[in-house]
Amino acid sequence: MASFLYRIGRSAYLHRWRFIAAWLLIIVGMGTTAAMLSQQTSSSFEIPGLESIETQEEIQDRFPGSPSQLDVPTGTLVIQAPEGSTLTDPAVTEDVDAFLADVKELDFLTGTEEIVNPVLAAEGMTQQLTEAKSAQGTPPEQIAADIAALSPLSADETTGTVQVQFDAETTMSVEAEDLDAFADLVAAHEDGLTIAYSGNAFQASEIGLTGEIIGIAVAAVILTITFGSMVAAGLPLLVGVVGVGIGIAGIFASTSFTDTISNFTPTLASMIGLAVGIDYALFIVSRFRTELVQHIGGNDLEPRELAQQLKTIPFRERAHLAGLAVGKAGSAVVFAGLTVLIALAALSIINIPFLTAMALSAAATVAVAVLVAITLLPAVLGAVGTKVFAARVPVVKAPDPEDEKPTMGLTWVRRVRKRPVLHAVVGVLLLGLLAIPAVQLRLAMPSDGTMAPGTPNRTAYDLTSDAFGPGRNAPMIAFVDTLEVPEADRPAAWATAVGDIQAVEGVQNAQIIETNEAGDGAQVLITPEFGATDERAATVLEDIRSSVGEFEQQTGGTYSVTGVTPIYEDISERLSEVLLPYIGIVLALAFILLMLVFRSIWVPLIAALGFGLSVAATFGLTVALWQEGWGGLVSDPQPIISFLPIILIGIVFGLAMDYQVFLVTRMREGWVHGKTAHNAVANGFKHGARVVTSAALIMTSVFAAFMTIDEQFIKVMGFALAVAVLFDAFVVRMTLIPAVMFLLGERAWKIPRWLDRILPAVDVEGSALESMENDKPSGSAHPADHADEALEPALVGGRHSADLVASQSDGAGRHERNDHSGGGAAGTHSDG
Repeated sequence: MASFLYRIGRSAYLHRWRFIAAWLLIIVGMGTTAAMLSQQTSSSFEIPGLESIETQEEIQDRFPGSPSQLDVPTGTLVIQAPEGSTLTDPAVTEDVDAFLADVKELDFLTGTEEIVNPVLAAEGMTQQLTEAKSAQGTPPEQIAADIAALSPLSADETTGTVQVQFDAETTMSVEAEDLDAFADLVAAHEDGLTIAYSGNAFQASEIGLTGEIIGIAVAAVILTITFGSMVAAGLPLLVGVVGVGIGIAGIFASTSFTDTISNFTPTLASMIGLAVGIDYALFIVSRFRTELVQHIGGNDLEPRELAQQLKTIPFRERAHLAGLAVGKAGSAVVFAGLTVLIALAALSIINIPFLTAMALSAAATVAVAVLVAITLLPAVLGAVGTKVFAARVPVVKAPDPEDEKPTMGLTWVRRVRKRPVLHAVVGVLLLGLLAIPAVQLRLAMPSDGTMAPGTPNRTAYDLTSDAFGPGRNAPMIAFVDTLEVPEADRPAAWATAVGDIQAVEGVQNAQIIETNEAGDGAQVLITPEFGATDERAATVLEDIRSSVGEFEQQTGGTYSVTGVTPIYEDISERLSEVLLPYIGIVLALAFILLMLVFRSIWVPLIAALGFGLSVAATFGLTVALWQEGWGGLVSDPQPIISFLPIILIGIVFGLAMDYQVFLVTRMREGWVHGKTAHNAVANGFKHGARVVTSAALIMTSVFAAFMTIDEQFIKVMGFALAVAVLFDAFVVRMTLIPAVMFLLGERAWKIPRWLDRILPAVDVEGSALESMENDKPSGSAHPADHADEALEPALVGGRHSADLVASQSDGAGRHERNDHSGGGAAGTHSDG
């Protein structure tokens, strides 16, 4: 792989304008395609095979014309009278009528003839239901309870509801400009009335680019400190933005072919794509700088000195160095990108359409980021030429790890080396304690009740809860199937079902709202005592379902429950069920992939266990702050969005393997070259710590920037990803891993011979490129042009052939002490 990537990198540098032109065409093509095909994203989260989904499909089959609970483009207007007055006051009634008259004029709404003042609607409903239910012999107190559960006017007459429906097939078909026009109309009538709206049609939200802009700004500062050059700092930002732009364009274009692209998919993809895109480019530019320094033969070069020396290197030699950078760092980039792709793609196994679309969209964006990093970046390096480290930033020195002076990374790893047991124990205890609150994890799907306070949806949710009771926001529908019940006994069976459901603790009201034409089925509206975000609503649903067996024995009929709340509860339960198996799959995958790369048993084992610790600690801290509200740092604690944990695991797995690869490949490289295990760990850490620190800080900044977005899922996801990166990079990869590696010593790199023989060779360290290190190309005859033949033997035979190349390169035996870092005694205790 290293030799293949070398050829790509060198070719892109040499033929820079061809590569840049090709990417420009791709950018323009994807942008045009997205503009032509883009449709509204979906707010639907259906999962096939769930009881609630199957019940909904049965209702649609037995009650022709019944809409999907999640896709019907309807909404609810909630209107509240000014404080101290009611909706029945003449002046308030006049204001409400004027507002509703304007609503009826909106040409994108349908069924406007049914839009009436909630006061009049309540009067009409009360009269009709009283007459109908009295004729059926329903007791007066039950009639009053049934009317209260359905009435569009609150008991105190201060709040009313009005149903609206957009003239569209589904929520995805609702035009964004129609939603904006509706919002503008509501805002124009809010002088005296309090008006809010909620429902399927209003679930879509405009997230904007605030998170991306803040993340890019912070990343720019970190990159400037890393390289000390404005030009070098700008390159990772450029390719990162290009990769994300192409990925997002592809996502929006795909909305024409699938209805599973959710509102959160583009933001999640941009969040991940921007972070990994910048990081991957950072790794390659940093390696290019290292290759230049080694080629020049000088250490401790400031950006200005490096820029001056760079002018003395012929163009084809710089192309060779760019090829080496892509071949070495690019190998790790490709592997790291593959781990993210595999972890995200594995989510499709769960068979949850919206989650599959979300994961595959993010995975595709990461794939684009990898391609951009290994092809466009070297082309841009070639276009910039000798100016790559120009525009020096005052004060910033940006030392190279080859500097003989101890770096911060070397100072830290020496401290870990001195007391490895202490650092390992403290790291495990810290993450273990932070993980404890994770046992209280409660999952829920995003709804009006989880939106940010002050948004129309959340305001409508809160107004409804206060005026009508929390259960009005969490209605359920029970489908009573009496197809196998004798026709004469069906009404009695329906009444039994209503009675059984009403008797369940936590049910406020249950009543039949519709029977089908065939007379073999009925729909029962269930109003619980608890809101949609209350975990007790899930208990009520479970209790209702548990009583169906007794009902079937009594009547021969059956019933099942659906509705938005049951569907969301079922989705949350399904995601909870697959969470632990998915963690197991990812941990096993991490072990296998790292065993291929490092040809060791212990290294992948401690890497996978460290990943598990960082994820557990992330869950614990996220639950403590965002769900339980510890410390009062979060003003509106809510259940954790159901699909956040499983997506977080997939993403963090890939990012954790990034840092594992970039740090430990340097360690293994030193060990292969003959250093002792302890010296190899210290030396590899010294070379990788600066770039991994910069990468982790960039990722943390990009993710944390998304916390500024007023969308609960994005806020929590941004926080969780930022915290996960901090834990995994600084506690696990830069503390636990070196500590345990020091404790293991030479055993860390041991592997059974039989296993070593059957494992395929994965040259992530770029050992096969060692023979090119000292090439001095000139003219058109470049030795690397014939690299395939020279490298062929080195690419066969796994670790032993890579070791052979490395040994031939430096002429060292397995245990040669080749120590040049300074600060340590020669021999076993040197970190060089």
